[in-house]
Amino acid sequence: MLGLRLKELREAKGLLQREIAAKLEVDSAYISKVENDEKRLSKAHISILSKILGVTERELINLWLADKVMSVIEKDQYPEQAILLVQEHLKKNKS
Repeated sequence: MLGLRLKELREAKGLLQREIAAKLEVDSAYISKVENDEKRLSKAHISILSKILGVTERELINLWLADKVMSVIEKDQYPEQAILLVQEHLKKNKS
């Protein structure tokens, strides 16, 4: 999810992967792998990327977290039930 969004935003800005990589002080291959969902982006890079790409940090954090959750539950037999339990727990603890 995050990788695809980053690629869309980068291309819309006319930026190359190597330009993003230079600003994050990482290798271009890493950015390519992030965009292709082969590697996970470090949370520390989110703030920098939000400024470079002109989006809110919150948008990118939400996608980063969704990817993290997905990586844990996607191969489980009952991921939907787990998500529902987490939602219930969050709602209960919010009030």
